[in-house]
Amino acid sequence: MTVFMKALRVGLGQLVILVDFITRPSRKKRDPQAQAAVDQSARDLTLYQFHACPFCVKTRRTLRRLNVPVALRDAKNNENDRQTLLNEGGKIKVPCLRIQEGDKVTWMYESGTIIDYLNQRFSAV
Repeated sequence: MTVFMKALRVGLGQLVILVDFITRPSRKKRDPQAQAAVDQSARDLTLYQFHACPFCVKTRRTLRRLNVPVALRDAKNNENDRQTLLNEGGKIKVPCLRIQEGDKVTWMYESGTIIDYLNQRFSAV
């Protein structure tokens, strides 16, 4: 039974990725100067995620729609990224947005919270 469940989970994950690819939102258009400012601001953001996680897909779709280039870290398949998430963020839970503001680092969990933060920070730019 566990082999069946694993196969089902993998199959559903691939379906989520396919649907995301087919229905991907277009990127927000900005003038080059405004986009350069967004790119600069996004350098302090890192998204820890699992590729096929529906909540991570939802968060990545928001990043694409807002045209915010954020570094992605694979907390499922990359042991270093997973350990960083656990050691510095406190738990292995995705999606998790790491926000660096000077010397202060915030680890933001929950897709809804992350999406609200991204919309507030980047929608008007």
